[in-house]
Amino acid sequence: MSQPPRVAPRSPNEALKPVAPPAPPPKVRKRRRSPFIALLSGLFTTALILAGALGGGIAYLDSRSKAPGPLATDRVLIIPKEHGVTEIADLLQREGLIEHPWAFKVAAYTSGKAASLKAGEYLFKARASQKDILDVIAEGKAVEHSITIPEGLTSEQIMARLQQNDMLSGDVIQVPREGAILPDTYKFQRGSTRQAIVDRMTRDQRRILNEVWAKRPADLPIKTPAELVILASIVEKETGRADERPRVAGVFINRLNRKMKLQSDPTIVYGLVGGKGTLGRGITRPEITQATPYNTYVIEGLPPGPIANPGRAALEAVVNHSRTKDLYFVADGSGGHAFAETLEQHNRNVVRWRQVESARRESGRPAPDGGVDRAEPPPGPDQRTEAPAGSRPENQAATAPDGAEPETFPVPGNRRAAIGQPVQTGAASGPAGTRARAFDASEGTTRDPLLNKTFDLNSPKQVPQLKP
Repeated sequence: MSQPPRVAPRSPNEALKPVAPPAPPPKVRKRRRSPFIALLSGLFTTALILAGALGGGIAYLDSRSKAPGPLATDRVLIIPKEHGVTEIADLLQREGLIEHPWAFKVAAYTSGKAASLKAGEYLFKARASQKDILDVIAEGKAVEHSITIPEGLTSEQIMARLQQNDMLSGDVIQVPREGAILPDTYKFQRGSTRQAIVDRMTRDQRRILNEVWAKRPADLPIKTPAELVILASIVEKETGRADERPRVAGVFINRLNRKMKLQSDPTIVYGLVGGKGTLGRGITRPEITQATPYNTYVIEGLPPGPIANPGRAALEAVVNHSRTKDLYFVADGSGGHAFAETLEQHNRNVVRWRQVESARRESGRPAPDGGVDRAEPPPGPDQRTEAPAGSRPENQAATAPDGAEPETFPVPGNRRAAIGQPVQTGAASGPAGTRARAFDASEGTTRDPLLNKTFDLNSPKQVPQLKP
């Protein structure tokens, strides 16, 4: 900064005189402050203070909402449909999930989730924070239940299972036709309607059937998807072993190609009781040869409709059946089946099975199916030109007891049986005190698909009385 020029005194006396101070600067006129500006400044200051306090409060509430809650153990809670934010907050406090309802309401409104809270059944984890609880209810993460429909049940049996499930609501408008349901495990939320589950089952069945049908081989003697479901339902009822389904299907395919009767035991039962699915007792001699539209011991080819609802594996087993020459199969006593190409081989397999059954009876072990839906096995080998193709040990040809005239059962070409006329029979009973025996026509063994699915056909609790 430049210094003012120094003035040398003219005399010592003058140098001793004080220098006069500079004149004061002119006064600057102050402008008056506008009241409006002052008001704005005050409001801004107040807003800053309030925002700071609000931000601090929100930060505090946020930290509190993320803190572990008072719930000691996992808890399932149902939020009713008519409840709003206030009712939900009060319910959560009463059930011990939160401590302060007002804090829950503030969190719901400040987060914008107050209008998104959904009714339903929810599972809350132990020590769940208020934020976790709010997120679960707002996102509708309701508890999912499941219902398992085993393969091989009829549509009426499936509807009975749905009706027994008290977590479902409503009624089924109409029982789906046989074979139109895909057995599987279906998940649902409490309160879902039974009709919605049925719609999913039928929709999934159509989708799977179309997928399987598109992969069929050109030489398959099944001409329509409906016929595929029919044969798959018979395969489903004949065996519960996944590894045997293609081979069982191959036996029936071979019989269809040879114009032989299928002679499948479950078709006897379905022809007698329809959708009820089980006789609940042994099959009588007249019933084995009774001419029903479904009895494949009497009719030729496929029955007019499915006898149960087959699963995807059974459908695929028909399309991808084993390429064998097998025409017969019988239980081998170990849970599986012995297959044969000729009647002679089949008879040897039958003899081995009888030995296993004889040892079982001597040991006092009861039959696994209790005699339900089955008849007594014959005492001797099959003497006819064709033996049944049934998968279970009871599917053996009938031979009368020693000394009795063999009974004639329907075989291909027996047109009288096919049209419902009486079948010529010989002696129908053995020695005094013994009951006449017929070939087995059972639906229940240790490998029965219903038994495998823990669906006890003998339990009235699991199989309700259905209308015929």
